[in-house]
Amino acid sequence: MRYMTAGESHGKGLSVIIEGVPSGLTIDFEQIQREMKRRQGGYGRGRRMQIEQDAVDVRGGIRHGYTTGAPISLFIENKDHTHWTQVMQAEPLEEELERPRTLTRPRPGHADLVGGLKYGHRDLRDVLERSSARETAARVAVGAIAKQLLAQLGVDIFSHVRSIGGVDAARVNPMEYRETIETSLVRCADEVASEKMMRAIDQAKQDGDTLGGEIEAVVTGLVPGIGSFTQNETKLDSRIARAVISVNAMKAVGFGDGFDLARRKGSTVQDEILHDETGYYRKTNHLGGIEGGMSTGMPIRVQVAMKPIPTLYRPLQSVDIETKEPFVAQIERSDACAVPAASVVIEAVVAFEVAASILEMFGSSTLDRLKDSVAAYKEEVRLF
Repeated sequence: MRYMTAGESHGKGLSVIIEGVPSGLTIDFEQIQREMKRRQGGYGRGRRMQIEQDAVDVRGGIRHGYTTGAPISLFIENKDHTHWTQVMQAEPLEEELERPRTLTRPRPGHADLVGGLKYGHRDLRDVLERSSARETAARVAVGAIAKQLLAQLGVDIFSHVRSIGGVDAARVNPMEYRETIETSLVRCADEVASEKMMRAIDQAKQDGDTLGGEIEAVVTGLVPGIGSFTQNETKLDSRIARAVISVNAMKAVGFGDGFDLARRKGSTVQDEILHDETGYYRKTNHLGGIEGGMSTGMPIRVQVAMKPIPTLYRPLQSVDIETKEPFVAQIERSDACAVPAASVVIEAVVAFEVAASILEMFGSSTLDRLKDSVAAYKEEVRLF
């Protein structure tokens, strides 16, 4: 199973093609829209989310509510495109017209300058538009379908925010606080920390600054053995790590107890193996549900660190690529903090990688065959 996205931040919209989804999966369209709405929410979001509706238009691969096995085509319209029609038009401009809203002052922390160097763009908007986090709306749509497939196999995934701007939430079992997390404006299980996070976001916005934070995604219900130890690209943790780091502004990833593992002795971090009538299980879950590149059956725990958004209303110094003179970087509309929204995106990309790894292991063209294969494997593992 694979997917590809296309489209720009202020273009007509975002297109997605997903290939390899089994036939016979009932699609809940309202659930897809709920996922899109979750991404638009979160404390600290900018005005763009007041403009967009992020309605997903299915253009192929789903008929009468079911997947057909054919590639699924989705389109998400950019409502804000109406303000950028000439700026983003595909047709050539009239000869006497200059390019509108040309960007020649690259913003530190963005792809602007490096992308311009690589692709030879003198108007850095040609980089900005595609490298924008707007693209993540398409990935949430993909993840919404992947999550529906996983649900048919008894696999659940959710995320929560562990810190924003240096404000840390109390370390609790997030699975026990799902309702609190979903109703929190910052997607945090700790209500006291949530208030402090929102105050920190307010202060950053007042200062013309931005904040980053830490996100954790948790996958439950996964059978042991998903992934592989035989090649680096088939290891489940390497696939997940690649996917989450590919999300805009993500700078570090950890599994289980993450970076804390490096500070402890081996005897305190390995997960001892036990057995009962249900099969093998681990006494602890310090390694986050993955050993040797494969799922252990314990919950998979993935932490991701998000840097502060680099678009600042108090912009940093840059250099104009035409004049080579120093200037402050150009300002584009931005959020003060997008960590809560990013947690939904992390959910989506992790869901897709887990679903793709399951299909690689059990390879099936129909949902019924897939479910039968997984059920048979569960019994085989229990009796091993």
